[in-house]
Amino acid sequence: MTPLPSREVPPAIFCIGRNYDAHAREMGASPTELPTVFMKNPASLIGNGEDIIIPPACNEHGPQVDYEGELAAILGADLKDATEEEALQAVAAWAPANDVSARWWQREGSGGQWIRGKSFDTFCPVGDPVPAQAVPDPQDLLLRTRVNGTTVQEASTGDMIFTVAQLLAELSRGTTLLAGSILLTGTPGGVGSRRDPPTWLADGDVLEIEIESIGTLRNTVRSG
Repeated sequence: MTPLPSREVPPAIFCIGRNYDAHAREMGASPTELPTVFMKNPASLIGNGEDIIIPPACNEHGPQVDYEGELAAILGADLKDATEEEALQAVAAWAPANDVSARWWQREGSGGQWIRGKSFDTFCPVGDPVPAQAVPDPQDLLLRTRVNGTTVQEASTGDMIFTVAQLLAELSRGTTLLAGSILLTGTPGGVGSRRDPPTWLADGDVLEIEIESIGTLRNTVRSG
């Protein structure tokens, strides 16, 4: 049995964009042949109950901070050139996660690269890990995101365009994914930036990402 990873800073945080058709469509994009991959700064990681801090840089162009509820896979072993079966075997734990995103910085502030808008300190809340063997099928889980008690996202992980096994196998082609790395697997439709009117995160908001069989990640938003 692979031991649960520690809460130390992970070697890498890999993220997948537009991995649910509803989210791809609401963002004005079509599903891609290969996964859309980006990364978050490992220093952006926080845990359950810690505050999400909106820094002054994220207020320079008006409100822009958004939520993205996601399933996180945490590797317990190095992975390279893996089959899909091997990829799943390397997962030590699952956790709810929130790919907090500053949309202006994501789209306008870094030359087309998303990492800047995704990597501010505290912008990667990840909940308490659950052992991988406690989740028989990571593609059969109900994911809900709530803002101040109101459900804003609800979908099955079965709606992913690329499964967790496919994502890890693809990312490991010619590349070593180090033990302790975290994979955020994409968010379903319902993000705040695509609501009418847009719903941006603000001081005092309480965010909850709940995934059945795994648990609930809860964080409060604070202005920095």
